[in-house]
Amino acid sequence: MSQPMEDRVAQAMAHLKAAEAAAASARAELDTASAIARSADRSVRVSVGAKGELTSLEFLDGKYRTMAAAQLSAAVLEAANTARAEMARRVVDLLDPITRMTARGAAPERMGVDWEAVFGSLIAETSEAKGPTAMSRLRDEIVEDDEDDKGRQGGA
Repeated sequence: MSQPMEDRVAQAMAHLKAAEAAAASARAELDTASAIARSADRSVRVSVGAKGELTSLEFLDGKYRTMAAAQLSAAVLEAANTARAEMARRVVDLLDPITRMTARGAAPERMGVDWEAVFGSLIAETSEAKGPTAMSRLRDEIVEDDEDDKGRQGGA
């Protein structure tokens, strides 16, 4: 037998209130959220906000003074992308249950949000299989180019 209409409306209202409360809680948490990361060479530390915006950039221990411009820029990008990836993972962890809660009744294959479409490669960079990322390959290429340049300069 089907439920009386009043019961279904009451259940839907309770579900809506729970979703609204979860969304408000998530918004409050994200309003103050930040992620901090250092470059692999420990020369740069960055902080990003919940939207992935850079909120602070620090050069550590004066290492930047002896770094080539390309090395320093690679370190900044690496740290920023690491922090952005961490923040993206936290946003997904926080919002995915809410989006699934509000997608109730949708076809299972369309439930929730396509986080890969929202965050692109940042989500993949937070996976457990830590193979070389695009940023680590770029850093390696820059270091190799700098070493090649130093070798040519030393031989001239």
